[in-house]
Formats: sequence, C-alpha cells, structure tokens
Amino acid sequence: MGIARTERRELVELFTAVGPDAPTLCGEWTTRDLAAHLVLRERRLDAAPGIALSAFAGHTQRVQDAFAAKPWAELVDLVRTGPPWYSPYGLPGLEDLVNGAEYFIHHEDVRRAQPDWEPRELDQEPLWRTVRMSARLTYRKSPVGLALARPDGQRAVIKKGPSPVTIVGEPAELLLHSFGREQARVELQGDPRAVAVVENLDRSM
Repeated sequence: MGIARTERRELVELFTAVGPDAPTLCGEWTTRDLAAHLVLRERRLDAAPGIALSAFAGHTQRVQDAFAAKPWAELVDLVRTGPPWYSPYGLPGLEDLVNGAEYFIHHEDVRRAQPDWEPRELDQEPLWRTVRMSARLTYRKSPVGLALARPDGQRAVIKKGPSPVTIVGEPAELLLHSFGREQARVELQGDPRAVAVVENLDRSM
C-alpha cells in the first residue's frame, strides 16, 4: 500500500477518534474544516483554484462550508472513499504523487495538535523523495542558500545562494518544516542571521 492510501486510512481513523471539533495545525480550522477541504480538493475541481488564488477564494469557501455542514460520519466517509472516477486525483499511478504529501501533512496536522504527540515510526524514503522535490517550491523565496540533511548523512542542496543554511532532520520532519509547520523537529544550522531569515520565510506553495 502506498503512502497516500496509508495516510488516508490512518487519518480517517483519527478523524473518527477525535471527532469534528478537534483542533488542527491549520490555523483556526477544526477537523471538520480540514475534512471538508480534503473532499473539496478531490471532488470539486471548479472550487479548487481558490485554495491558492484569492480571486476564487469566495467560491471555494462557499463550497467548503457546504461540505462542512454535512453530518460528520458522511463527511468522513467522503474522505475515506477518495476521489471519484472523473477526478484527476484518482488516475492510476498518480496517487502518491498528488496525494502522498497532502495526506501525510494533514494527518500530522491533526496528530500534532493533540497533547503528548510523538513522531511516528515511518518509512522515510518516500518522504525523502518528496521533500527533495517540494522544497524547491516551498523555499523558493529564500534569499539565502538552503540544503536538507538527514541524520544518516544524506544531503540535498535545495537552493544555491549566500550564507547557506542546512536544515537537519528526518525526512518526515523536513517535509513538515518545508510546508510551514513549526512543530517539525528539525535543527537549522548556519549563520544566525541567515537562520532567522529561513525561520521566518513564507513557505507556502
């Protein structure tokens, strides 16, 4: 089973356990809001542009609110069953590419908003492949050089530039940091001024 399916299944189990009003790391979103976002993304392509583009945000919010108004069990079941046949998110062979990081990060958004969380035991290799690609986008605004480093010594240069900063951590933690999650357990190494720049960087897609 690929990472997308595994993370979807475990996130659905967590949704069921914590209920619709639990906090997440997604700002003011509750688990109900997060579930509605995931369903919208896969099932309402007409509303998806507003996730990233403010010009379409009003329509996106209305559609998301409509999903969020559904009974919790029905909404969770929509997450569980995944994209319909006509959605590009359901195309064979693309599942991990388009949904692997999405579901891993949002699973952790729920997990790490709960007390006493700890990192999970995970296969880090798929996440390492993912973060080496996604980090080039999420850190694209960095005015300083950036590299990612694993505790085992593997390393990837993400951006060349002055005063380079190295972000050290397991791939799962690096991926979370690259998408702006401050709860990621990473260490930033480099000139303190450059480190401060990276810590405050807009890491949105």
